[in-house]
Amino acid sequence: LNAVEFKHINVVEDSVDDMASVMEGADALVIATGFPLDNPLNMNIAAHAVENVGTCKLVDAAKASGTVKKIVLVSCILTNGRNWGQESSVAFVFSNSFGRVLDEKSEAEHYLRASGMDYTIVRPGELKSKRPKGELTIHAEDTVRAGEISRDLVADVCVASLTDARASNKVLEIIEDYNKPPHIFNGLVM
Repeated sequence: LNAVEFKHINVVEDSVDDMASVMEGADALVIATGFPLDNPLNMNIAAHAVENVGTCKLVDAAKASGTVKKIVLVSCILTNGRNWGQESSVAFVFSNSFGRVLDEKSEAEHYLRASGMDYTIVRPGELKSKRPKGELTIHAEDTVRAGEISRDLVADVCVASLTDARASNKVLEIIEDYNKPPHIFNGLVM
C-alpha cells in the first residue's frame, strides 16, 4: 500500500460510471456501508438501497474503474445464517429485523463472489467503539453466532486483507476472545 485516500461516494444517488471515475487509479476498495436507521418506516427500503443495490453498484464501479484489483467488504456475522440453520436464532431474527439487513448483505456478498474480482469478506461480530479488550480471533465462514469486536480490529483486518494472499477470495468471521489479552496487531493469524 502506497497511500490511502478517502473519497466521497453516495451509493444510492451516484451512478456506477460516476463511482468508477472516483475510483480510477485506486488499487483496492474497502466497502463499509451502513444504512440510516433514522426512519423505522423506511428501514427495508434503506437497507435494500444501501446494503444490497449500493454495494453491488460499488462492485460494478470497481470493475469499471480498470484499476481496482481487490475488494474488501465489511459485512457481519450471521449474514449467511439462513444457509446454516440460524434463521430462527435470536441473534439472526433480531439483527434481520432492521430492514432485513442480513438478507440484503447476503445478496451483495453473493454478487461480489460472482464478480470475478479478488475479494475478502470480513464478517465482524457486534461492533464496539472502544479499544480491544480481548485477542482477535479469526474463524471460518458460517461458524460464529455471537461475539463482539473493536472497530479498531476490524480496520486492522480490512487493511491486512488488502495484501495478504491467504485472505484472497475468503470470508473471515472475526470477534474478540475476552479470555485472552489483546495483542498488538501483527497481521492475519489464520
